[in-house]
Amino acid sequence: MPRVCAGCNRSRCHDSYSPSEWRKGPGVSKCTTCVDGQVSHNALNRIRRSGSARYNGSYSGTVSVDDLDRPWAQGAFRWVAKGVYNSGPRQGELCVIKWFKSGAVFANAFFTYDIKAVDLALEIVERFNRHSSPSRWAGQKVLCEPFTQNYQKFNSNSGWNDASTDWGKIMQALSHFSYHISGGDCVLCDLQGGVYQHEADITDPAILTRDRDYGVTDLGQAGIVNFFSRHVCNRYCRSHWIKPGNPARCLNPVRGTAMVRHAAPTRRLRPAVTLSRD
Repeated sequence: MPRVCAGCNRSRCHDSYSPSEWRKGPGVSKCTTCVDGQVSHNALNRIRRSGSARYNGSYSGTVSVDDLDRPWAQGAFRWVAKGVYNSGPRQGELCVIKWFKSGAVFANAFFTYDIKAVDLALEIVERFNRHSSPSRWAGQKVLCEPFTQNYQKFNSNSGWNDASTDWGKIMQALSHFSYHISGGDCVLCDLQGGVYQHEADITDPAILTRDRDYGVTDLGQAGIVNFFSRHVCNRYCRSHWIKPGNPARCLNPVRGTAMVRHAAPTRRLRPAVTLSRD
């Protein structure tokens, strides 16, 4: 049963409160977001100024791309072509261009939601290197990002996960952490990217929210509870991180990204998800 938080006056579900706060009762208990406080916007600004995350030079300069009629790879809804940065801070480095296949009715809205998800991922991860930025190619909207070496997939938005390596365990814990610091409002998932000696680059993440605020890869509350029905906490998780009370397996887990074909845009005057301190 939902309860109005004594701090923010929002109606929050039981999972948005720590056990100790919930026991304080209505009119007194505060949700995890209010207890821990708001994420500092100064921290996000420091990330942008430092050049990390998607603010890493990949948004400037020009690129040359292999034959678009013969894509290098493809997903369920998008084509992928290889290219090279011709100018800018990344001149000479490899990149990839991604665009939607014909008939993808959600293509235009997807790019807006994609960047929106990355902005939230920046606050969750604090470091999101070499991610995509929107650009134009021959009159068509595409995503351009640095080429990922040593690519691995760690989890998907439909509950599939691979925790067989340390990096895999870290990524599963990161998804759990995102649920905790958002007070149960979201899960950062569909984590994939390149693994290097001391760091990993993440690309194309998805955000799951209760109200499906993040486009066609946001599978909503069903996606959230489904994630936790298959999540096994490991040594990178913390015992005080909150979880849904009764997670249910309601989606078929697939390694690829699952998409809702018809996702109506959501317009809000406030951020869809508010994060607390870890």
